[in-house]
Amino acid sequence: MIKFNKETQTFRLDTLNSTYCITVAKKGYLGHSYYGKKIADDDISYLMRQSEYFMSDGEVFREKHTLLDFLPQELPTDGMGDFRESALAITNSNGNNGVELKYKSYKICDGAQTLPGLPSVFGKNGQSLEITTEDPVLGIEVHLIYTIFDDSDAIIRSTRIISKAKEPVYIKKALSASFDIDNEDFDVITLHGSWARERHIDRHPLHHGKQGVVSMRGETSHQEHPFIALIDHNTDQNKGSVYAMNFIYSGNFVADCQLNQFESIRLVMGINPENFCWKLNPGETFDTPQAVLVYSDKGLNGMSHIFHDLYREHLIRSPYKKAMRPILINNWEATYFNFDTEKLLDIAREASKDGIEMLVMDDGWFGKRNSDNCSLGDWVVNEEKIKGGLKHLVDEVNKLGMKFGIWFEPEMISPDSDLFRAHSDWAIQIPGREPGMSRQQYVLDITRKEAEDYAYESVAKILRSANIEYVKWDMNRQLSDIGSSKLASDQMGEYYHRYVLALYRMQERLVTDFPKLLLENCSGGGARFDPGMFYYSPQIWCSDDTDAIERLSIQEGTALVYPLSTMGAHVSVCPNHAVGRVTPFKTRGYVALSGTFGYELDITKLSPEDRSLIPHQVELYKKYSDLVRNGDYWRIASFSQNHEYDCWMSVSKDKKEALVTFVQVLNHPNFKTRFIKLQGLDPDKKYTVSFPDENQADFPEITLSGSTIMNAGIGIRRDWGDFQAKLIHIYS
Repeated sequence: MIKFNKETQTFRLDTLNSTYCITVAKKGYLGHSYYGKKIADDDISYLMRQSEYFMSDGEVFREKHTLLDFLPQELPTDGMGDFRESALAITNSNGNNGVELKYKSYKICDGAQTLPGLPSVFGKNGQSLEITTEDPVLGIEVHLIYTIFDDSDAIIRSTRIISKAKEPVYIKKALSASFDIDNEDFDVITLHGSWARERHIDRHPLHHGKQGVVSMRGETSHQEHPFIALIDHNTDQNKGSVYAMNFIYSGNFVADCQLNQFESIRLVMGINPENFCWKLNPGETFDTPQAVLVYSDKGLNGMSHIFHDLYREHLIRSPYKKAMRPILINNWEATYFNFDTEKLLDIAREASKDGIEMLVMDDGWFGKRNSDNCSLGDWVVNEEKIKGGLKHLVDEVNKLGMKFGIWFEPEMISPDSDLFRAHSDWAIQIPGREPGMSRQQYVLDITRKEAEDYAYESVAKILRSANIEYVKWDMNRQLSDIGSSKLASDQMGEYYHRYVLALYRMQERLVTDFPKLLLENCSGGGARFDPGMFYYSPQIWCSDDTDAIERLSIQEGTALVYPLSTMGAHVSVCPNHAVGRVTPFKTRGYVALSGTFGYELDITKLSPEDRSLIPHQVELYKKYSDLVRNGDYWRIASFSQNHEYDCWMSVSKDKKEALVTFVQVLNHPNFKTRFIKLQGLDPDKKYTVSFPDENQADFPEITLSGSTIMNAGIGIRRDWGDFQAKLIHIYS
């Protein structure tokens, strides 16, 4: 519920378990007065500490710098005396900096607001608040937009800037959210990594100054992630306070927290202001992407539940959002570029025998693509490889009872391609400079309408030519050499954002024109694993590293924020192609079951022992998929912390059933049975605890109460070696 107390000039947003308050301070500044566990009182304006920067009865205030450098501002601005991190910076046509926003009006409406051209949360079971502020000197209005839902503890924020000036103004910085809180011995959590080791959890004590994460790569990136959290130093998975922010955007971002001289913390999130400058002409509007704010007093698991439920219910639109995904087999690690129709059909024939439901043809099917140094942009079927044409291949796969999927990289252009020879100016480049190559390719300038239309129509034409039901949309390099012959010199700072908007337009066209399509986004693995992409695809390839042990940390960091149903996860061969490790086929299957589940291997070359496990893994996926996709995720133990074992579980919303995955990474001699205390069950229910893949004589079913399972634990024997895994099924 959202309401406004006229007497105290305070806006109050109440979610299921939290309260967020904004107060109009004296002199019209908009202040942030409270965020945290739900409170009962409406009059909390005293939390603004206004008496500390106003004198006598409040009619006279100290110097403006003293005020602005102390005030907990709801949207801090640049150039006026608040020397902490700002969220908005604008320069007028005379080159003057400085923004001073004063409260003007507000409105409250039902449901969520849609942002034009941007992914947005949706749902009618909630409310939105729009607070209008203005700077009459600049001639702008800034609208602060908030959305909450009846079934969520998340608060979604964005900012709309409207020019009423007579001359253009230049937005140098436009973040989506900011709030100030007092320091309470916090730690900072961020997600970091690199190619093939994305989203590892980093936790460290908060220190004075600024700390956070950024991307300058034109995409979310492997290296940093648009997520940041402040947690009490003693917070763990199940208890303690968490303040977290996540960004619904797929380009350059910044997520910072700053501890200042007054022991106050400011959290900000939004589009990275470096190399950003947006020319706003009179009458024009600029919308920032949405940021998601979450408060939990139930530890990191409580935070994860809020993010997961929000994205499943209010961001993912795909018809597959709650449906079981087809079990696919992708030929990339099986063949790389060395395949033809018959090889793909050999894989499909064998896969269909074991219950695999879809064949995905990866890179190498188009142009003259026999390596990664040519043909991107030439989206024409290579019939020397795909003999008889694409439709013939798809029809033959369909006859086996399998679906067909295909790989694209629409945003790229190879220097050795017909497209580049015809339109070399379509590659992003700075005139006079040698453009930088990465993976032997350039980036297509999709901010040019003709290039955007060409790329989209190339994909659509292929999809119209055959019964293709899945697309893997890849993007294998970052943006650099930013230049555009289509933008004026005073608009070049708009390029990165315009690129993301073009990407969104293309994917919106795709899911509109092909509404039944299962789209999986990918960027060299997990470099575009962000909530912005969920609006178009219900799943994203989590990482190019499919090693089961490496995946423990990757999937732990990913699941900290995102539902298991969004994580592309496959079983691959050993030695693993990324790290060379050998792990049991059974363990690889169990780890992949906590994602979308599929295979990335040559099934025709598997050992009989490994091959025999596939039908059973398929059976397990179908049995437990609903539980994994739609249940509550609980992190029980972390190999990245204890360096010995990993454990997580999914619990049905009605608490009648749970699936636990336990991986003993490194074993030791002379250790007793490990007792694992589980979470999320009904303490008063009786549950059957079973090990569905173990010998019943060694692991008999037992019946225990939920309270016993959660407080005393269940026993896991550790006499069976390294890299071993077990599934535990718990049901009432």
